[in-house]
Amino acid sequence: MARLATPVFARLASAPGMPLRPMRSGHAGAAASPGTHDAAVAGGVRTLLRLEGAFVLAAALTAYTQFGLGWGVFALWLLVPDLSLLGYLAGPRTGAALYNAAHSYVGPVALLVLGVLAAMPWAVAGALIWFTHIGLDRALGYGLKYASGFGLTHLGRIGRADPW
Repeated sequence: MARLATPVFARLASAPGMPLRPMRSGHAGAAASPGTHDAAVAGGVRTLLRLEGAFVLAAALTAYTQFGLGWGVFALWLLVPDLSLLGYLAGPRTGAALYNAAHSYVGPVALLVLGVLAAMPWAVAGALIWFTHIGLDRALGYGLKYASGFGLTHLGRIGRADPW
């Protein structure tokens, strides 16, 4: 009965006989290291996600070399997604939502599809620059943010550990 109340993605992602909710740090069998967010990945999965980011970075740079509009345009637009950090001025919930919207693969995929289907080279170049930014962030360990704190990401805690 409790199984019906869990989200569909949780049921799909869990193996038979495995718990449907993430284990918290400090509990027996917890996979996360001390001080990580409850929903952050750890170990081999974290490494795989960071390698995936590095692959996206390399693929986007390679494609931009072939289809891009020049390295001046690339340098000008590379850090634009980080303007979403200004959302944190309105609070952590708004900041995390804006950051995640700018750092999810949904935006650049949509822009790439638009650029290819409508024959818009600027859209293809913009999508490749956006992919490069996201890939670099993920490869460095900067994941999608949780509203509970700027340093809490799906790839683990970033920044200095709380001294208290």
